[in-house]
Amino acid sequence: MNTRRIALASGLALTLTALAAGCGVNPTATNARVAPAVKPVNGATIVYALPTQTNINWYLPISNSADDSLYNFQLVDQMYMPLFYISRNYTIDWADSIAKNVTYNPQGTVYHVFLNPKWKWSNGQPVTSADVLFTWNVIKAASAKNAPPPWPYVGAGTGDIPTGVKSVVANGKYEVTVTLKQPANQEWFIYNGLNQLTPMPTTWDKYPGNITDEIKYLGSEATNWHFVANSVVDGPYKLVKAVSSQEWRLVPNSSFPGVKARDNVVFAYQTSSANEFAGLKTNAIQVGYVDLSDWNARGQLTNDRLFPTYGMDYFDIELNMQPNAQNGLGPVFQNLYVRQALEEAIPQQQIDTAVFHGFGPPQYGPIPTVPSTIYLAPQLKKPLYPYNLAHAKALLTSHGWRMQNGVMTKDGKQLAFTLMYSSGSEEINQQMEIIAASWSQIGVKVTLKPTPFATLLGIIDSSSQASKWDAAGGQGIIYGGSYPSGGELFGSTGGLNNFGYSNKEEDALIAATHTPYPNQAINLQHFYKYEVYTAEQLPNLWTNQTSTIVAVEKDVYGVNRTTVNAVVGIPLMNYWWVGK
Repeated sequence: MNTRRIALASGLALTLTALAAGCGVNPTATNARVAPAVKPVNGATIVYALPTQTNINWYLPISNSADDSLYNFQLVDQMYMPLFYISRNYTIDWADSIAKNVTYNPQGTVYHVFLNPKWKWSNGQPVTSADVLFTWNVIKAASAKNAPPPWPYVGAGTGDIPTGVKSVVANGKYEVTVTLKQPANQEWFIYNGLNQLTPMPTTWDKYPGNITDEIKYLGSEATNWHFVANSVVDGPYKLVKAVSSQEWRLVPNSSFPGVKARDNVVFAYQTSSANEFAGLKTNAIQVGYVDLSDWNARGQLTNDRLFPTYGMDYFDIELNMQPNAQNGLGPVFQNLYVRQALEEAIPQQQIDTAVFHGFGPPQYGPIPTVPSTIYLAPQLKKPLYPYNLAHAKALLTSHGWRMQNGVMTKDGKQLAFTLMYSSGSEEINQQMEIIAASWSQIGVKVTLKPTPFATLLGIIDSSSQASKWDAAGGQGIIYGGSYPSGGELFGSTGGLNNFGYSNKEEDALIAATHTPYPNQAINLQHFYKYEVYTAEQLPNLWTNQTSTIVAVEKDVYGVNRTTVNAVVGIPLMNYWWVGK
């Protein structure tokens, strides 16, 4: 995964142990292809349930901001393999990566990427350095602020891409050398920079002499599923059908040189969590999830096995701090004391118990408290802003806010706004209702507005839509295998979800996490300083770290914590198979 991806609160997540870059794992050894006494049913169909009211609407391996959805890339990455596939242990899984190795100098300025020559496009041609360079040239052009719609590229400013790169050259058919203008933390650049270079086939290079026309062309085809269906792929699957709000059908790529898929996979649209649960009960869905609002009814799933998953992600409520935000509350939200009051009035412990049945632990910053990871600062194992309605209300009144008709008011401005959130999930409904009720006790009046995920994402990530929203919840950021520092999230430039937040001290602390250090201990010291400051500043409001309860039909094998890989959010579906 090359950038942070927006995810629903019910997005897949998983346990991890953070280790240094460069150490690989091979999931094949832990995922037997055939269980004893079970015969594979080659050509069967595995129906995979998407989160509720979630469409897939983008088909290229690189994206703009408005379509940078985790679920788009769950599909795309089955067709186009990443340069580095990050395992659930946060290490590079070389067996499922286009690259076979990467080396770098101690200064962190020169990186040599070696491609594995075994990988082939579905037309039999090898995946080469030329494909990587094609991707690089497209990314460079699509990153420009004046790039034609639907660009600019979402990763612009992420991992030194593209402005921090001095050169990208091919040193042969299977080697690429990337040289940076300034030293960079090696793990950060490999995970956040190099891994953006997912090889795209040079057969897409329709305008080799005109990169502007090229990115216009690719942008025009990005939402056209026929484009990739009629193209070469290097992943384990090919796309053969896509119907919005219905299904997306993949079939095995027979020429794939890695672990070949045995069965078809259908990404299935879900109208609601109740609809998805009904699909599990009738075996219409083979791999899905149990919305925690249905937790007490889980005994009805007699043909499924369940397991909980947590991930390297965070979930939040975004506040629109831009000057032209709806109702003129942008300048109000820019005040830390206002954000602190709102945070102190979110009853995370109550939400964990009442909504998530203990599977939604509180979260106090940009790194989850569960599962255990070296990236969690010790100070953030407990809240910096504990739930305290009296203190939250006092914060507002001490700054001149007064209760008028049940709403905090100052200089004619009311703390009253609309909170959009991802619709279709009862657990998200319940969470937002509890938050709204709690906020009302400190004089903050909220109108809840459930909104389909793709619509919500399009609104909050579009600068032209800034005047049309106040706050958004029910979604968050999955780090997707990227180094979990904040340049792509909270930096003044290139931020993915800052929405008007800008802080020079934050920028400096983020920059320090991008610097190479002689050992991991020093590296983590700088990381913790960034993390704690971010938690204190509340660029967004932290909400519960949510779990997904994965449900798998008993006849489907290979679906486990390794192949689901919710840390990255991109499952290894070619390791799944149906047996009888």
